[in-house]
Amino acid sequence: MIEVQIDNGKNKIFAPLKNNWLILTPEEHVRQNYITILVNDYGYDLKQMRQEVTVNNSNRGLGKARADIVIWKSEQDKLDRKHALIVVECKAENVKIQRGDFFQGANYAGWARAKFFVCTNEKQTRFFKTNEDTMPDEFNEEIRNIPHASDINDNKKINALLNETRAFTRDEFQNLLFSCHNVIRNNDKLSPEMAFDEISKILFMKIRYERTKGKERQVFSKKRFLELKESYLETDSTGVPFYQHIFNQTKLHFINEEIFDKDDTIKIREASFLEIVRLLEKYNLSDTSDDVKGIAFEEFLGKTFRGNLGQFFTPRSVVSFMTSVLDPQETEIVCDPCCGTGGFLISAYEHIRTKIENEINSAKREIKSKLISDEFDNLPDEEQSKIINKINEATAILNEELDPTDKNTRIGDLSYNRIFGTDAEPRSARTAKMNMIMHGDGHGGVYHHDGLINIGGVFEERFDVILTNPPFGARISRDTKISEADSTKDPEKIKLNKERFGDDFLKAMGQVSNNIGSNLLDLFDLGNHSTLTEVLFMERCLKLLKPGGRMGIVLPEGVLNISQLQVVREYFEGKARILLITSIPQDVFIAAGANVKPSIVFLKKFTEKEADEYNTLKEKSRQEVRERYEKEIEEILDPVNKMEAEIKDTTDKRKKSQLRIQLRELRKIVKKDLIKIENLISEESKKLLKEYFDYDVPVVQVEKAGITSTGAVTDNELEDVSSEYNDYRIENQLWETKKNKTTNFIEETGIVQNGLGKSMKIYE
Repeated sequence: MIEVQIDNGKNKIFAPLKNNWLILTPEEHVRQNYITILVNDYGYDLKQMRQEVTVNNSNRGLGKARADIVIWKSEQDKLDRKHALIVVECKAENVKIQRGDFFQGANYAGWARAKFFVCTNEKQTRFFKTNEDTMPDEFNEEIRNIPHASDINDNKKINALLNETRAFTRDEFQNLLFSCHNVIRNNDKLSPEMAFDEISKILFMKIRYERTKGKERQVFSKKRFLELKESYLETDSTGVPFYQHIFNQTKLHFINEEIFDKDDTIKIREASFLEIVRLLEKYNLSDTSDDVKGIAFEEFLGKTFRGNLGQFFTPRSVVSFMTSVLDPQETEIVCDPCCGTGGFLISAYEHIRTKIENEINSAKREIKSKLISDEFDNLPDEEQSKIINKINEATAILNEELDPTDKNTRIGDLSYNRIFGTDAEPRSARTAKMNMIMHGDGHGGVYHHDGLINIGGVFEERFDVILTNPPFGARISRDTKISEADSTKDPEKIKLNKERFGDDFLKAMGQVSNNIGSNLLDLFDLGNHSTLTEVLFMERCLKLLKPGGRMGIVLPEGVLNISQLQVVREYFEGKARILLITSIPQDVFIAAGANVKPSIVFLKKFTEKEADEYNTLKEKSRQEVRERYEKEIEEILDPVNKMEAEIKDTTDKRKKSQLRIQLRELRKIVKKDLIKIENLISEESKKLLKEYFDYDVPVVQVEKAGITSTGAVTDNELEDVSSEYNDYRIENQLWETKKNKTTNFIEETGIVQNGLGKSMKIYE
């Protein structure tokens, strides 16, 4: 057994492969730590390894690439300069491994014809087999592991490892989750929804354990559980079963996320728990990519709840289309006030995260092109080393922006400050948080709460983009009251929310605290006209938007065309510009349990200037039409005016009394006539206003939207619509694309910087 030796006083770390004390850098610490893993866990001898191996090759810019650690089959193979077996590339960044950051090691592994290539950092270790048929600086197929030292001469075992690709695909994870589901169904007889809850608890127990044990690369396994249980039973005096104890620790770990109720427990027997742990133990969820576990988790959700909680799912093809059309940006805040299991929130999060990752990777490529010239391969080793180190240092600064756990980074800011949602159904809201974590994070703004009422960071005029699919056809009872339960009472939560959202939060909470006991419908302008949930959520979404904010909402087509909702349509036309209406097949939502013909409506809330312009034109239209009817109104009122004058002039009390009776009857007739005139004025004013405030409204009908009534995949015309609309809205400048949070690489000055305050100048 060997251990990492550090002299903190001198800021040095011992490198046994060099038999020397080196400067303690984050990358050097990772390298020496992985050397101990190779020796202690895999059984390799220091004599068959070498640190920082240089090789010459014809790949421009990597002529003398250095591999952090190289392992040969034996010490003699190393001395005879034979092909290596394993090449290891180390990085210090505590973020997920990015392909472009490991070009040195991947290049060397290919040219050295090593069979295995390892990428490792503080958080992840991933294994690849090299492929002689591809460029050496390309990533190859990911595999499960590298061989143990005792197996390196066993060709059968080596080939088995090389052929055992890392099969933790979406399908495999999904199938694995169904296997866990079957364990509970067979052993504990729980409903699908309750079984899902139990699997989710175990997944989060596994995630917590593997996150906290990341550096030791420990997996939450049945063997490890039994070892820990034995120690627990020796000292425990509470009588709480060990697996319940671990769940209690998990609840505490995720307490700020509010995923679990404080009194929640594991509701399956320990035998079922252990079997699920065993099924999951060959995978480390901390190492598994967000794309794999997130999408598999989402698919498992859909198939588990279909027909039970189907209304909480919007087909992925529709979600992706709506996100693509509205194109949320890094500096914008996104909300779904009836988020279900989080599909729109995840889509927006991934859409923005991809933009950030692409920009970071572009900056890395640009830095590399600036520093590695055509003469690089001819430079002395020392000069090449300086350049490579500079690239590595710049890469480390850039990669810190991809850490979702620090709110000062770009991804951290996205996760913590940009994604918000609510849902009134507790399982759905809890699952949305879980779903977000499985996809990489961004769950901190998801609340279990009525989406029509303010809570936490979800309140009026706060959001740039809203994506939502509200419940259809339900009605809010006119007797529904706002209660104390709707308000935030916890002083600590109020304090945290005020710190996070400012005084706007306290003002927004007045919507609830000032209306306890009042009818919920009284909060809405349209509450007297309609109690339909889709109508109320549409108004709610408009109010949540900032002036100029954008919204995409799935609606039943009746909202767009039935006469009873004309007032509703006029209300929205007076608050927002219609960007696009897309009619989609009814089949799309049948698989989720809905049978209403849907349309997707995209709106842009008026800016203050647009609202003023609209109201000015509205008043102008009304005045112009009223002038046309002025003479007719005078004629209608003339008999009333004459009778009022006659009453005033007469002195005969009896006659005056008779005239007053006649006047009352006359006024009733005149009132009806005036109402007819006012209705004509109103209708003609609306027509005139549409002439004055005229703009094109693209309307598209698609026949295929990516999913059939049975849930099968089909052609998706929405992708073409999205592409065409993107060109259209840019050409017509329908909204301004906001700038990103930061520029990480400034070419003019040669400065690389990040949101944590770190920067460096890579050239003068």
